[in-house]
Amino acid sequence: MSESIKGMRRTAYCGEFREEHAGQEAVVFGWVQRQRDLGQLIFVDLRDRTGIVQLAFDQDTDREVFEKAFTLRSEYVVAARGVVRVRSSRNAEIPTGDVEIAVEELRILNKAETPPFEIVENCATAEATRLKYRYLDLRRPDLMRNLLMRHRITKVIRDFFDKNGFIELETPMLIKSTPEGARDFLVPSRLHPGEFYALPQSPQLYKQLSMVAGFDRYVQLARCFRDEDLRADRQPEFTQIDLEMSFVDVEDVLAMGEDFMRTLFKEVLDVDLPAALPRLKYNDAMERYGSDKPDTRFGMEIIDLTDAVKDCGFGVFASAAQGGGTIRCLTAKGAAATMSRKEIDKLTEFVRGIGAKGLAWVRWVEEAPASSFGKFLTEDEMQALLTAAGAEQGDVVLIVADTVKKHVLTTLGALRLELANKLNIPREGFNLLWITEFPFFEWDEESETWVAMHHPFTSPLDECVQYLDTAPEKVYAKAYDLVLNGIELASGSIRITDPDLQNHMFSALGLSQEEAQQKFGFLLDAFRYGAPPHGGMGIGLDRLVMQMLGAATLRDVIAYPKVQNMTEPMTDCPSAVDDQQLIDLGIGILPQEN
Repeated sequence: MSESIKGMRRTAYCGEFREEHAGQEAVVFGWVQRQRDLGQLIFVDLRDRTGIVQLAFDQDTDREVFEKAFTLRSEYVVAARGVVRVRSSRNAEIPTGDVEIAVEELRILNKAETPPFEIVENCATAEATRLKYRYLDLRRPDLMRNLLMRHRITKVIRDFFDKNGFIELETPMLIKSTPEGARDFLVPSRLHPGEFYALPQSPQLYKQLSMVAGFDRYVQLARCFRDEDLRADRQPEFTQIDLEMSFVDVEDVLAMGEDFMRTLFKEVLDVDLPAALPRLKYNDAMERYGSDKPDTRFGMEIIDLTDAVKDCGFGVFASAAQGGGTIRCLTAKGAAATMSRKEIDKLTEFVRGIGAKGLAWVRWVEEAPASSFGKFLTEDEMQALLTAAGAEQGDVVLIVADTVKKHVLTTLGALRLELANKLNIPREGFNLLWITEFPFFEWDEESETWVAMHHPFTSPLDECVQYLDTAPEKVYAKAYDLVLNGIELASGSIRITDPDLQNHMFSALGLSQEEAQQKFGFLLDAFRYGAPPHGGMGIGLDRLVMQMLGAATLRDVIAYPKVQNMTEPMTDCPSAVDDQQLIDLGIGILPQEN
């Protein structure tokens, strides 16, 4: 039968005891990590969220207490009272390793069955099993530390924005469904049959309305929801550090974002970030890295070979150039010794898997370089290519050609990261980078139309407004992303507050006045009553914590995550509901086609 904690009150957490506490009485609660029976000595490692302390039972221990200690097993929940003393054999591997508690009273608060896996750091048990028993998985010290660090990070966040005059406002979780780029999670309304709420993809419209309301500076650790396929850095529900500021332009928002990141990294990790974070315009980022979220912890930038090879005898290069396309490469310095033909063939399959037509290559091991196309080039043409590529003996040059420039750049951007993994290129530290001046529109090849690259409230650059109707490709936005080590950490923009410009923008995006009024009428109406210029951003808290801790996936920094198929193994959700619940909502389930 379980015992009570009546009359016992914790004096400290397990991980807090040090040598200076010797001689003090202690009361601790926790879980048994392990019990070691040495005959006349029993040692118990007791664990709570702060760490482990050793409980000692010896010849001086009351016999009843000693015999109770003998029955302890892994994950039993116990309370212990005793005196802190210096250990005769110290353990330098744990912070409490200089002391132990000589137990005088022991209570077994709850027994435990043998857990399905050992509660240890870096547990080798398959993640699927650990997620099924997530409440046990979270007891492991490494995951516990991650969640405690997340708490510390959110504390610093709230303190920083409070100090800088931001007001924390809660926005609704049940909102109107509006187009924001991803698929909404819909919630049926019982009181309004056939009508639905949506879970917010972001608090975008509400934070803009808060600026119209005059709050001036808003912040929220906002829960957001997107019904999209999962990846290592994506979950269907996530937390966003959402902020908005009135009477600002781009420079003001970026300055606040930089100050926040410097403060956070210094206070949490004692890492000093640069006084000013580097910036790249979107087009420059794509030209150099093939990505709008480049990992700048290593070089290997994209090189343009078009001028060097446009007139060469290799038809793939010549036809790409003549078709208005481009020929670009990555030069892997010193990679020829470790990158075999077989490895290059694997990279060829990799780029084909992401839509490229193929991969040309030069591997310079011997005095004369070997290549997949050398027989089509003269000696001078090959030398011109190598010179343009900055290649030397020992290097590997990987080349992609296409008539569509975007395809070449994005292929090489993905290949650059794959190469870094294959070559074990060191990537250490925290490289933050602003990406600015995004295109306002992007060409959609399927529909053969220009579509919005951002939400429709993003303001175009002042000098680009004149091109909205005549040259969409020349319109750039007051939009910016913050990238950390190749991960998009934050995204934001200055918003449109001029009702005429907003209507013009809706028209440019193909929305009629009726459609715009139906979807966003409440916002357009608000702007008629005096909207201050404003802008802001949303910073992904989960991704930020993941990067700061060096975690492999978001699942390592979220207490109860979903898995790849968007289920939660622990509670087995989503799940079917009763027929009566569907009747109350006026909903029927259609049979699924096989």
